[in-house]
Amino acid sequence: MSTVRIAINRLPHGQDLPLPSYETAQSAGMDIRAAVDGEITVEPGARALVPTGFKIALPDGYEAQIRPRSGLALKKGITLPNSPGTIDADYRGEVGIILMNAGSETFVIGRGDRIAQMIIAPVTKAHWVEAEELDETARGEGGFGSTGIAVEEV
Repeated sequence: MSTVRIAINRLPHGQDLPLPSYETAQSAGMDIRAAVDGEITVEPGARALVPTGFKIALPDGYEAQIRPRSGLALKKGITLPNSPGTIDADYRGEVGIILMNAGSETFVIGRGDRIAQMIIAPVTKAHWVEAEELDETARGEGGFGSTGIAVEEV
């Protein structure tokens, strides 16, 4: 397993909170906590931008992916509408988490609650090469449902 050093800056409203952390030895994602004053209430169908209290400086060639926590998604319907969110290596602002309540009950976020997870990943850049034709495959141009799942025509 490889590691990468990442500079992190705690903001004043996040000084007392733990830094993002792996909860188990083999976790791929680090839990991120809410740096809210008091509580944020998210009604069913609503979204909220939740502060984390930190900024990061990713090295060139890396990104941070922000993903939902599976327990919150299953138990409460809390997800990230732009999942996975991407933090680029050149972004230097506070990491914010866009949460959406897809559940049927009001969800309350308290200070220090674990709200999302962050995965650090290498980035591969693409270089487009225009071609008159593409190589043939068994699937060809088969789209939605072409590999065995029937999808109704829209």
